[in-house]
Amino acid sequence: MSSHLNPTVEYKTDKLARFAGVPNEHVGVVTIMNHATHKPELIGPHQAIEARNARERFALELFDRLWDRYRQRVSYVATYEHIVQSVGARFFNDHIAFRTFANQNPMAGIASLSRLFEALDYRPAGVYDFEDKHLNAIHYQHPHPEFPKLFISELKTWELSDMSRHLIEVAMTNHRPALSSKILWSLATLADDSPNRTSLLEQLVEQIESLPWDVPDRSIVEQLNCESQYAAWVLVHGYNVNHFTSLVNSHEVDSLGSLEQTIAALSAAGVPMKAEIEGEPGSKLRQSATKAVTIDVAVMDKGRATTMPWTYAYFELAERNLVIDASTGKAVRFDGFLGAQATNLFEMTRVAGK
Repeated sequence: MSSHLNPTVEYKTDKLARFAGVPNEHVGVVTIMNHATHKPELIGPHQAIEARNARERFALELFDRLWDRYRQRVSYVATYEHIVQSVGARFFNDHIAFRTFANQNPMAGIASLSRLFEALDYRPAGVYDFEDKHLNAIHYQHPHPEFPKLFISELKTWELSDMSRHLIEVAMTNHRPALSSKILWSLATLADDSPNRTSLLEQLVEQIESLPWDVPDRSIVEQLNCESQYAAWVLVHGYNVNHFTSLVNSHEVDSLGSLEQTIAALSAAGVPMKAEIEGEPGSKLRQSATKAVTIDVAVMDKGRATTMPWTYAYFELAERNLVIDASTGKAVRFDGFLGAQATNLFEMTRVAGK
């Protein structure tokens, strides 16, 4: 069993042999028996991955910390977990998505997040341009085959109108300092017995989950939303996770063997789903998602701190099919992303009626 798992709990799954002994099997929804409370609990989807070194153990712990908050906010995830458990299927996290502002002063963008992951051995694997939305994106992969891909996008603020650009620049005036080189070095040289391991983890969680600038004014959010719903989303959510993604290929049960079957199961359980599937049957990547949940976000209104409802995140489903590797001639699972499909998924966080 992976050395980073909690030794005080008993791990149970319908496919325990795979979980315990085969490193490349992806068992994501795992029930544990907590001996302190004598109640079954779920562990995060990344704890079932067998880490090979201290940095990998740290990264998996970070991902599950991010997953915990995301799961609490996106109620549809619990329904998905119940469906997967009820039929003995497995949940493998395909990728995690983040959004950022590409800005010059202060300097910000994809690197605001990517550098901490690069210090944990992630490397760029694909570059994407969404001209009509003024977005760039890079997807990152880890040398460990079971680690989730990361899809980090940025809004090219200089391509927006003068007014929107000004509003973003004003909002970002108090952007917190970037992670120091010392922190990145600590991540790149991390060992299990590093004395600052716990504080590093807390710093990274704070870096991702807390707003990197002052709480925005409600009127600015609403004004930005008229030109770019992506800009309004980043302004109120910062660098928070935009979505996690189930790879439906990992289910390995007939009843959830396709994207259509998984969508049908979620819909039957009352989860609102995206109307269309991105990608034709048999194509190398097919995607769908739940509708985005709405949460209360902090804003200022006439000088007073308050909240207002805003879309947050959705839960994505991905089906990856085989392609021929040009260098080897062998069939391999497609690991990239398709720009046209991602364009439509960006729209999932548009605020209804705005």
